[in-house]
Order: sequence, then C-alpha cells, then structure tokens
Amino acid sequence: MAHRVYNFSAGPATLPLPVLQTVQEELLDYHGEGMSIMEMSHRSKTFDALTVEAEARVREIMGFSDDYQTLFLQGGATAQFAAVPLNLITEGKTGEYVNSGSWATKAIKEAEKLGKPYRVIASSEAENHTYIPTDFVVSPDAAYLHITSNNTIFGTQWQAYPDTGDVPLVADMSSDFYCRRFDPNKFGLIYAGAQKNAGPSGVTIVVIRKDLLERSPANIPTILNYKLFAEKNSLYNTPNTFGVYVVNLVMKWIQDQGGIDKIEAINRQKAQMLYDRLDASDFYRPHARKDSRSIMNVTWRCPTEELEKKFVEEAKQYDLVGLKGHRSVGGIRASIYNAMPVEGVKRLVEFMDEFERKFG
Repeated sequence: MAHRVYNFSAGPATLPLPVLQTVQEELLDYHGEGMSIMEMSHRSKTFDALTVEAEARVREIMGFSDDYQTLFLQGGATAQFAAVPLNLITEGKTGEYVNSGSWATKAIKEAEKLGKPYRVIASSEAENHTYIPTDFVVSPDAAYLHITSNNTIFGTQWQAYPDTGDVPLVADMSSDFYCRRFDPNKFGLIYAGAQKNAGPSGVTIVVIRKDLLERSPANIPTILNYKLFAEKNSLYNTPNTFGVYVVNLVMKWIQDQGGIDKIEAINRQKAQMLYDRLDASDFYRPHARKDSRSIMNVTWRCPTEELEKKFVEEAKQYDLVGLKGHRSVGGIRASIYNAMPVEGVKRLVEFMDEFERKFG
C-alpha cells in the first residue's frame, strides 16, 4: 500500500481510506458504465440516481425531515456569505450575526458590502476570539441569526446551539458538519464547504428549510439563487459531479461506522486525548477557553515562535503533517476531523511528550 501520513491540515483534509480506495477502484469505470464519473453527463440517469442518493444520505444521517432540501452548490462558504443575505433578508428585515472569529467576520463584511441591513449582536473579537459569545438577545423580527458553528483558526466551537424561536437560525458548519449529533429542527439553513468532514473541495452542501426558499428574490444572481437550484435539484448548471460522488461515499462511510453517534464518540475521545495533554503542563498553552473548546480543531502555542517552527518541522519525521497554525494567528493547530484515526492522535500526543522532554 502507498505510504500514508497523518494529515492534520484544516482543509482540504484527510479523507477516509475506504472512500479513497473506492474512488481508486471506480475511477476508470463507474458501475459498469465504461467511463469515469468525471466523464459522465450530469443529465444522465446514472448521475441523477447518485444525486438523489447523496441528497437523501445528507439528510438521513442528521435526521433532517422532508421539510428540508439538500443543495449541492459551488463557490464554497465564501459564496454563501453573499447568498444568505441576498436570499433571506426581505424588505424591512435585518440579518443578525454573532462574530466568533475570522469566518464570521467575512460573512458580516459580505452583508455590509452588499448594502444589506445587518447587526452584530455579540462578538468575542475583543478577547482574540478565545471563546464563543452566548450572551445576546435575538430580535424577534430579524431575518435570521447567523452563526459560525466551529472556528478552525481559533479552535472554538458552539457547545449548544441557541434557541432563536421563529427567527431562522443560519449556520456555517463548514468545519464541523457531521462531527456530532444536534437537533436539526433548530435550523433554517446550514451550509458547509465539504472539504473538511464531508468530501473534497469544490462542492458546498446547503440544507435549507423549504419554506425559506420562497424568500429568494428573482433579481439576484442566478448562481446564488436557492429557489432556482432547489427547483432543478442542484442541476440548474453543471455541478461538481466528482465532488457530489465523493460526498455520497463519505456519507456512506459515516453510516458504515455506525452513524453519527459513533462518529461523535470517537471525535470526543480524540479531542480529549489532546486537551488532556495540553492541560498536563505549562509548556503548551491552549488558545481556546475551556468552555468553548472545539473537538475538530485544537489550537495551542509553544513557549516561543522558534519552537513552534521546530515543532512543525520535527513532527514531519513522525509522519505528522499539516500542524502549522493559520497565518493570521500562528501557533500549532491539529485538525482532527472524522477521518483522522485515533492512532494519529495517539502518535501526536507521543510526539508532544517527546518534544517537551527535549525542549521543556
């Protein structure tokens, strides 16, 4: 078998090995069609069946009812920063936002750029986003409340989602969709770039409550119009056919592991191993407050920036890669998405022990 490293990159991220092996096996001839899925028409019966299967799995795993529809779009979460206010802010309404990090800030700036009425009702910016701000009141007449469920850069995550009453809760779940169970009925819309927990880069999953589709105005860019894409089952234009195919395989892999509860238990085990190690000494300094720690992205600092560079470089000798923190904050970041095996985290903890003995 090919040599494989433990990839802690924040995204695109490690994919389940069985998924990659299936892709490898089916790459030249998809299900006896005599061609690759990448060569197949998106209008074919075969690809249509694949899309239907993927859409159903996306909803079934988390328990979304038939009141919701899945869309497979392009443009990543960045496109959704514009699509959300364009589709959901109607006349006289204001989009409300919680600013918990860099990606939330980008979503807010996009609403501002579009000239849409928006309001930031809570922010952790003053404390360098070390926690999730939860002390706020949602206006009953808001168009929606937008949150970023997990912050890859700062390593913070919502521990419990807010109850917004009749106001639709909109969440950017790009980095923690399918990492744990939650009540799907709390949400009006969820969007996620697939490249962390759900598939490859280039495909964006949107799950939207169907009644919200009626808000989409006709005069917004076609490529960002939820209603148009829902009416055409994500086939208004050519989708990322290969991306949808891999998303379907990842969803099947989650089901084969025992479903979302089993996945969550393993994710919590991996995160606890790392946080226990970080809390065991003063050599490593975790960024996130304990009440806001992410089970997907664990972030910390070493005593000096020089040691951080050394940590990243020496880790590669142990097949531990992708550990450099985001350029905006520095430090170390271990992204431990669903496909990261427990063995990878164990090896990282062992390396952390050795590194501290050497330089502590």
